Amino acid sequence: MSDDRLIVALDVPNALAGHQLAETLGDAVGFYKIGLGMLTGGGLALANELKQEHGKRIFLDMKLFDIGATIEAAVRGLAQFELDFLTVHGDPHVVRAAKEGAAGSEMKILAVTILTSLDRADLDSCQIRAGDVSDLVQARAACAFEAGADGVIASPQEAAMIRALPQSEDRLIVTPGVRPAGADLGDQKRVATPARAIANGADHIVVGRPVWKSPSPRIAAEAILAELNSPQAHNPNH
Repeated sequence: MSDDRLIVALDVPNALAGHQLAETLGDAVGFYKIGLGMLTGGGLALANELKQEHGKRIFLDMKLFDIGATIEAAVRGLAQFELDFLTVHGDPHVVRAAKEGAAGSEMKILAVTILTSLDRADLDSCQIRAGDVSDLVQARAACAFEAGADGVIASPQEAAMIRALPQSEDRLIVTPGVRPAGADLGDQKRVATPARAIANGADHIVVGRPVWKSPSPRIAAEAILAELNSPQAHNPNH
């Protein structure tokens, strides 16, 4: 049985490439993320195929943001696919509307705090209020939990701070920005290794390029899975 703490991001151009990668990974990986980059390339169809025909768990990374009525309608439509996770922006009105849309389904609503590709300089250019990035992430996570989010998306560097929140009990922390030691950081700025992310309190890690860009994707995934089960990944408080 696969270790579903690892979510492999199918950030490839289209559903055909995603299907080929999933075939290569086989039973080593049981959980996949499909995001906006594949939306026009058959992403929803692939999500449904992997879920219904291959028994995989699916994280649909749409990062939805709009007025409440539109969010509720969009999430209600997506809930019919019986997927596992869906991301929305962490603003309270968005989270509340998404939870309404997901009512009656098993789909978990995950709130995005601050993208792992952003640092303080990026936030300044977006006119986001002053303050340490980690503090802002923790505050946004608390607000999202209070609005009903089933979990949050945050960098592995902030997982421990979020896990320390009283509101985080029984909630999920999912961390992109995870890179095995020595891997290219790409466009990620707030990163940690797989073991460190889990030790910091993450329930799931999301890894894309270090797997699908590898000459041997299955071997790369298996190495990450081995690290998740190493002593370095042990968190006695989680």
